[in-house]
Amino acid sequence: MTTLLSTWALLGAATLLTPDLHLAYERYRLDNGLEVILHEDHALPLVAVSVWYHAGPLHEAPGRSGFAHLFEHLMFQGSAHVSDDQHFRLLEAAGASMVNGSTDFDRTNYIETLPANQLALALWLESDRMGFLTDALTQVKLDNQRDVVMNERRQSVENTPYGRSDEKVMQLLYPPEHPYYGNVIGSMADLQAATLDDVRNFFAANYAPANATLVLAGDFAFTQARALIAHYFGTLPARTPPTPRPLSTAPLTEERRETVVEPVSLPRITLAWHSPAAFQPGDAEADLLAYVLGHGRASRLHKRLVYELEVAQHVGAQQQSQTLGSVFRIEVLGRPGVDVTRLERETQTVLAELQSTPPTDVELSRARNQLLTQMLTAVQHLGDFDGRAEMLNRYNQYLAEPDWLSQDLARYQAVTPDALTDFARTTLTPRRVVVITEPQP
Repeated sequence: MTTLLSTWALLGAATLLTPDLHLAYERYRLDNGLEVILHEDHALPLVAVSVWYHAGPLHEAPGRSGFAHLFEHLMFQGSAHVSDDQHFRLLEAAGASMVNGSTDFDRTNYIETLPANQLALALWLESDRMGFLTDALTQVKLDNQRDVVMNERRQSVENTPYGRSDEKVMQLLYPPEHPYYGNVIGSMADLQAATLDDVRNFFAANYAPANATLVLAGDFAFTQARALIAHYFGTLPARTPPTPRPLSTAPLTEERRETVVEPVSLPRITLAWHSPAAFQPGDAEADLLAYVLGHGRASRLHKRLVYELEVAQHVGAQQQSQTLGSVFRIEVLGRPGVDVTRLERETQTVLAELQSTPPTDVELSRARNQLLTQMLTAVQHLGDFDGRAEMLNRYNQYLAEPDWLSQDLARYQAVTPDALTDFARTTLTPRRVVVITEPQP
């Protein structure tokens, strides 16, 4: 088995080799349903704590958009035995180097990295808000954090360059009743309509121990960790997790196109397609094709549009992997005075070339090495948003297999140039969303 540090010896090869890399873990459940994953590593006197609640917009009822993200804010505002605004202060005073949370369409996570001898503090704080958040929840707190979130929406969507265009892409890809419609942050109307009872009910269902996974990665002994977890989480009452709604994503049957006028100085074109769901066949091809198309100065779109034709200021491509189907997106930011019709035409020319002729071995190797280097860099870290604790939680949520790192690396290694062309031909079709952003006169 290749160790974590020895993987760096593989990076000098022209094509990055796939190491036999494993994340040793122990997994079990408490009687109340809380899933626990432990990954022991004594290299540094640190421990990373990652709690994933399987609650995001995917689990929000129609008319209740933004609740998952709202809870990300409320969870830091104090609980029954932790005073208001003390969560950050207590952890930072104990030497924590990372304390944060985030929400995406499929989950909400809370992470902290701190000295190993402070593990009990982190577990106590996480258990108190898992079990007793609503005991300290008041109308004043709800109103305060609702205002914070609504202001965040103004800053990140309504008043940020291209924010409304980005939201429009998702609104055209999905119908209004779909959980991926719009933005994770929710709509102003739904946030404004949220009552204290609505919020309490969302917490009771979605923040149940049985709807969460706790991961510890770092310098602890299994027996010590199990005892602490039993002490802090074992007495929390069991609550029935929510029943998943039957959901599906209808395919696009035609092109959907819209122009958004924004107070920006440069035009932009965004192309988006439905693509294979996270970790499903085709997802790896989409990731690699995004690198071939739009990552770095050697990428197809950069060479053609930015360097050769000088019609674009910036290009990018991304596979946004999700449970109910992913989104493959291309963005081209035009230079001043360039007509968006030409941007779209030149972008389509690059796509057509890839749909008819596979990328070279050199292009695929470069893309693969970029992507796998990022993954192997991330695995050196215990915490943060892409370290081992998060990796174990991510694989567990999507695949029910925390140690899937070697298989993940291998799926990228198995992709061929012909597979990328097949993906481009079958997925990047005229059945797509096109959003044109035009500068406001």
